[in-house]
Amino acid sequence: MRRKAGLILLALAVFFTALSPLLRWYVFPRVAKVPANQYQTMVLQAKNATLLDYSTMTSRTVPEVTVVQTLKGNVEAARKAGRTAGRDVVVWDGLSYAQGPNGEMVSSFPERYIFDAHSQEPVHVTGESVDGDPVQRHGIEFKWPFLTQKRDYEYFDAQARVTAPIHYKGTRNFRGLTVYYFEQTIPWTKVPYPRVMPVKGLTREWVAKTGTARWYTTVRRFWVEPVTGAPVYGEEIHREELRGGTLLGGRAKVTAFAGHVKMREDYIRSTVALVKHNRLPILLLTSYLPWGFLALGVCLLALSLCLEARGRRPDGPAPTETAEPEPVTA
Repeated sequence: MRRKAGLILLALAVFFTALSPLLRWYVFPRVAKVPANQYQTMVLQAKNATLLDYSTMTSRTVPEVTVVQTLKGNVEAARKAGRTAGRDVVVWDGLSYAQGPNGEMVSSFPERYIFDAHSQEPVHVTGESVDGDPVQRHGIEFKWPFLTQKRDYEYFDAQARVTAPIHYKGTRNFRGLTVYYFEQTIPWTKVPYPRVMPVKGLTREWVAKTGTARWYTTVRRFWVEPVTGAPVYGEEIHREELRGGTLLGGRAKVTAFAGHVKMREDYIRSTVALVKHNRLPILLLTSYLPWGFLALGVCLLALSLCLEARGRRPDGPAPTETAEPEPVTA
């Protein structure tokens, strides 16, 4: 009976020990994916920002500029892109819409970002674009990979259409989460005018003919939760200038926008709560279950060996029966 129980325990030990790396290296890459239908909105604000008044072509300080960033998963486009690429693909249709304190449009900047559902690497298929212009991204954008590492990454800047390193600057604590802090600086770069201009009837082709160029620089900062690869907080020190040409009336340059753009407090709280909720399934597949099954397998193996050793131990000699002494008659 002991031998049979030992074999059962040994089989279970082998099963759980084999299941441990299987969960981490086979199940996790196939299960942990960004959903194709994900939809999220983020609101950022820049207090006491500088804006260009196009009616007078002079800069002015405004109390607040609000930026609404929307990412919407396009399921049908993801299905088509996945058939072309031969893997699971996510297509995000993004829009960054900025408005002034009176609700007037400052800028409207659409994107289509196509990437691998698990690794977040860009996937180059038809439709990848920034502000209606075809692009071919290199590096991540919006989200880091699952199990983010303490290293620099290549990050795509949509305004400049360039990829540049975003540097790992250390580990921090943010609202009860351990996060990795990343920072990227894009130096002054000449960038295209947006397709949708803030003045009705004004086109980027007409502005370009005046010889006035648009320049841009930013310092981009992200606090990234490493298990999910999701930024829980982000901000930018953003500046835009118009330089040269006849549009400025002889001036060398004028500030079009300058501000320190930060996430609004209510969206910080909701993002942190969402990321805390999403950490558990990934930790189960990458840490809790693999290590738990490995420990269980070792315990079952030790128990089966113990039962096997006890089953092989020889029994002691049988006790000898002693006859009762016969009564003696005096």
